[in-house]
Amino acid sequence: MTSPVESAGVLSADQDIPRPDAVLTEIVRNGVLAVTEEMKTNLMRTAYNMIIYEALDFTVGLFTARGETISIGIGLPSFIRGMANTVKEKLSRYGVDGIAPGDILVTNDAYITGSHLNHFTFSQPIFSGGQLTAWACCMAHWPDVGGSLGGPTSDIFSEGLQIPILKYSHAGRINEDLVDIIKANVRLPERAMGDLRAQIVAVTTGTKRFTELLDRYGRDNVLGAIANIMDRSEAAARARTRSIPDGVYEAESFMDDDGLQIGKHVPIKVRVIKCGDELTVDLSEVSPQVQGFFNSGPSTGYSCAQVAYKCLTSPTDYPINEGSFRPLKVIVPSGTVVSAVKPAAMRKWMTFPMTVVDTIFKAMVAAIPDRTIAAHHADLVITLFHGIAPVDGKFFIGFIGPTGGGWGAKHNGDGMSGVVCSNDGDTHNSPCEQLEAKYPILIERHALRPDSGGAGRFRGGLGTEVVVQARSTISVDIQADRMQCAPWGLEGGHAGLPNDVRVTMKGERGEETLAGKIRSQRLRAGDRLYLRAGGGGGFGPPEDRDPMAVVRDVRHGYVSAVAARDRYRVVLDDMGELDEVATIALRAS
Repeated sequence: MTSPVESAGVLSADQDIPRPDAVLTEIVRNGVLAVTEEMKTNLMRTAYNMIIYEALDFTVGLFTARGETISIGIGLPSFIRGMANTVKEKLSRYGVDGIAPGDILVTNDAYITGSHLNHFTFSQPIFSGGQLTAWACCMAHWPDVGGSLGGPTSDIFSEGLQIPILKYSHAGRINEDLVDIIKANVRLPERAMGDLRAQIVAVTTGTKRFTELLDRYGRDNVLGAIANIMDRSEAAARARTRSIPDGVYEAESFMDDDGLQIGKHVPIKVRVIKCGDELTVDLSEVSPQVQGFFNSGPSTGYSCAQVAYKCLTSPTDYPINEGSFRPLKVIVPSGTVVSAVKPAAMRKWMTFPMTVVDTIFKAMVAAIPDRTIAAHHADLVITLFHGIAPVDGKFFIGFIGPTGGGWGAKHNGDGMSGVVCSNDGDTHNSPCEQLEAKYPILIERHALRPDSGGAGRFRGGLGTEVVVQARSTISVDIQADRMQCAPWGLEGGHAGLPNDVRVTMKGERGEETLAGKIRSQRLRAGDRLYLRAGGGGGFGPPEDRDPMAVVRDVRHGYVSAVAARDRYRVVLDDMGELDEVATIALRAS
């Protein structure tokens, strides 16, 4: 990157192609959405690992010949910028003349994708009339790419196999040498190859369907319609941006630590500058990259700003495309925790960016309180585990999560409960039944955490609690954060409960409990793991909440009667009904 300042819409749509009418534009708009949805479906149907077909830890997309986003089939919102940058880097690596029909390019370079080595990105160029016209792209998570199985890492070399930008296939011919290298560096090659083939299915599906769209309506018409779509998205984003008062808005928060220096907080500070119809997010004062593995590449810094900006200006504008981000500028100097440089460790890349997004919303509450949201639990609270299956003696690698938590309240509504964190968008938690069928564990409890949502005029969403019993010896690794930085409230709202992780083991001295980050802990049969995701922050003073809403929360088990009295100043009688006289008196006092 030659400059820390870059416009998110640096590539503009073609201006010299004919623009079709509104009818064809709408046909193409729905067409590209259909293409990316079919890419998603085929990937999920053919993948081997649950993290893809159940958790949906992937993203697919269509991009212009120059790498501009046309349509994204979201799994993870933070992949938007990373996938676009990956396509641009691949184009830069080979040049237009070095790319041919039938090529498929691959990389898992964390400093390009903005994630970690577990995310493999395959891209196929789409040609029309002999011209490079677009790209189909798929980024998906592989559970294992070599490297250490557990505990913190301090450089990228300990985290697994690194694949620079290479051709997986050239003119339709597969690079078998590359395939052999990948097989030799993963612990479960048959599963890795299954997911690899599933990603190839996704990109070839995108190429086939988008080519059909080009053939049916003509290359110029389709590209002209895409230019129309981007221009309209830009116009909508600029209009919403103009409605934000001009000014400079700042906020700060922190992360618990970097995974190595436990308890040493990592500062997060953001600055937002609004002027006219443009908005700049300045991440210059976000913490420098850390020694532990919570860093992410430069693409992630831009993605943080893009995710927040889209939520504030064009949350319902689809398909997600480059036009929505043209009014946005992002300042991300090299070497921060969201723009780390080699050899920074990247395995837990997804953790810090979510708090950056939360902090951007926190900064904007002074300007647009009706569009912002209180903080959420902001962590996957995910458990990685491995061991030898007692049934067949085979090695396994598994995960529990993402664990749903509470989202922050808004100015006019309670936060959502049991929802995955913002970084993971459409991802799902793994079904208990599948986990128990595949691995030697028992899910004893999966429920909402009472009183975990921050009190407020509108209550924060509730987190969840998952209790897992080991049925045989397994090694677990949990590197959750935001256990000290609780999800804050806004405008007088209270913070929600933070994330909480504990392991209880039975030994000669009785039960022993470990709390906090759990590093490669060996569990035996009967030991238990407690995963508690935090709740969301509240919005507005709790004593302004409708007393009957508090009563309903108590009846549903979301809020205890004690919390109703202490936090909301609402009194219930012995029958669980509202004691109106006592409530009025308590609130008046």
